[in-house]
Amino acid sequence: MAANRIVDIAKELSVKPTEVLAALTEMGIHLRNYQGVTLDDATTRSLRKLILSKEAARAAATPATPPAPQKRPAAPAKRAPAGEPTPPAPAPAPTPAAPPEPKLEPKEIELGDSITVRELADRLKTQAADVITRLVSMGHLATVTQSLNRDVAAKVAKQYGYKVVAAQTAPEPAAPVQRRATVQRRLVSRPLQPRPPVVTILGHVDHGKTTLLDAIRRTDVVSQEFGGITQHIGAYQTEVQAQDGTKRITFIDTPGHEAFTQMRARGAQVTDIVILVVAADDGVMPQTIEAINHARAAKVPIIVAINKIDKEDANVERTKQQLMEQGLVPEQWGGDTIVVELSAREKLGVDDLLEMIALVAEMEELRADPAAAVAGTVIEAQIEKGRGPVATVLVQEGTLKTGDIVVANTAWGRVRAMMDDRGRRVNKAGPATPVEIIGLNAAPMAGDRIEVVKDEREARDLTQSRLDAMREQRTAEVKARVSLQDLFKQLEAGEVKELNIILKADVQGSVEVLRESLNKLKAEAEEVSLEVLHAGVGTIGESDIMLASASNAVVIGFNTRVDPKARRLAEEDGIDVRVYNVIYELIDDVKAAMKGMLAPVYAERVLGTAEVRATFRSPRGIIAGCMVTDGRVQRGSEVRVLRGGQEIFKGRLSSLRHIKEDVREMAAGFECGIVLDGFDDFQEGDQIQSFVTEEVHRA
Repeated sequence: MAANRIVDIAKELSVKPTEVLAALTEMGIHLRNYQGVTLDDATTRSLRKLILSKEAARAAATPATPPAPQKRPAAPAKRAPAGEPTPPAPAPAPTPAAPPEPKLEPKEIELGDSITVRELADRLKTQAADVITRLVSMGHLATVTQSLNRDVAAKVAKQYGYKVVAAQTAPEPAAPVQRRATVQRRLVSRPLQPRPPVVTILGHVDHGKTTLLDAIRRTDVVSQEFGGITQHIGAYQTEVQAQDGTKRITFIDTPGHEAFTQMRARGAQVTDIVILVVAADDGVMPQTIEAINHARAAKVPIIVAINKIDKEDANVERTKQQLMEQGLVPEQWGGDTIVVELSAREKLGVDDLLEMIALVAEMEELRADPAAAVAGTVIEAQIEKGRGPVATVLVQEGTLKTGDIVVANTAWGRVRAMMDDRGRRVNKAGPATPVEIIGLNAAPMAGDRIEVVKDEREARDLTQSRLDAMREQRTAEVKARVSLQDLFKQLEAGEVKELNIILKADVQGSVEVLRESLNKLKAEAEEVSLEVLHAGVGTIGESDIMLASASNAVVIGFNTRVDPKARRLAEEDGIDVRVYNVIYELIDDVKAAMKGMLAPVYAERVLGTAEVRATFRSPRGIIAGCMVTDGRVQRGSEVRVLRGGQEIFKGRLSSLRHIKEDVREMAAGFECGIVLDGFDDFQEGDQIQSFVTEEVHRA
């Protein structure tokens, strides 16, 4: 049966797998994907005949194509010059473009200087694959993320019956922060080259994402992680042996904890394929659903890797059922989602997963131009001792070289050195290649676009203009915030409590994640005002302690250290400094601190109920003869007297007796005598409810 796989038939006949799918559709066999599909011998023979006959017909039709255009334009072209009438003369020139306009009543579409294939497809209300097909017919090879210049996009739009008009919105050159480097991006007519797919591994915490990457890379990544949870986004490249040679795959390993939502979203923005890791013993979990939503938002193919199938409590069928409930129907069940069963720990099924990645990448036809202007995305950035700012960059267009002058938002520098994911020095990096670069003057933000400029002067001017614009914007925001605080301070004094935080982390990505998590806590808290006064990358220094002292703040560090002088200053000023290695422990401690600042909340807990059956007089007052009907009643507890369901008294139970003996409490089913402080107007049928008031834990 292996010889009858669709991919093998396509290679045998030298056609694309998509053409095989189209031929099967003509035969009445409808398949949405070809991965893992095998055909019986009879179907294979019929399929071969159909494809070969179509190829023969196509070859026979090839010489007939030249006369076709001569029949239409040639005749009018000869007649027009003969009589030389003024109106017919220009008619031959626009003949190819004129027919769609009167037939379709063209709609208008605004186009700027550039637009991606995916954006163009969305605006033309068609599939990106259809747009790519049109581009190929025009001699342009492009991917869904490829930028098209206005001329090429206009030609495609006209084929769909659209009239192209210039975009009315200006690029706003006056805003320095939005000014881009003078990098000319263009769709080069020369053939694009295949590039490695960028694969992001997503899933629930502890479902084995890093272990799977470890199995692929054959190196130990898991042991380097605190708490078994990936702390930073890392990009790695590996080579896979395929039938048609060695292929490279770029992997992005994203954190799996729920607090790392923003990191995971950033990972999906640069990816071509998502590997969704689901443990066979746990099944679909909250973070799994979150990962599915991120992949769908990025509009990228999803391959499901059901991991840990070697465990005794693994239930693959249940996991597939849960995936189907989330809209991911496995191919084996008639859907279009590729599902691979594997054990990353035992390295079972890993090769099958790599084969599926290669097949999907082949279907996506991922291509790029290594000679284009350089553009990429910062995956992670940090400041390392002895190396300075270090940025992990995924090159997406062009070829980045040592010595290039790059700009990433407000950071810039000359690339002094580049290292691959294994720490080896490299001189250049092409499309879909992750590298660490050294030479920037500051650590950029994760997710920043990085591009090459012509010289240092342009880099300085560009970053300075962006810094000036950001500074002006920040000053305006601070002024507005201070004035509002002054206005409301008197009204809110004593009513709202504040928890101020100074935040320092080892890398910018961690700062972003912590900000997002703390902002979420701030939104949930109503009685405590949480403010991150400062957040930055690096060691906790004296300036951080002085700021905390002036603003009565707590200093929190993540994966960083405290300068000895800063520690002594903190001890002298009584500043609380805490350092963490696991993000969720940090968040939990902040939650606990916020709960401790809240005013206590009390709630009543009912102990039991007694029904008044009779009343007796005694020197101590009126005694209510009662039967405990529920729970227990307790001497010294608070009580309320209910008559007809309405509360008529609330006080304390002062005396509780059973057969002339004082008792501490009486349980249900026993008779007792009850005396209350300040109330003796008992009636038969009254309910005496015993309860205690307790402080409630603030969730």
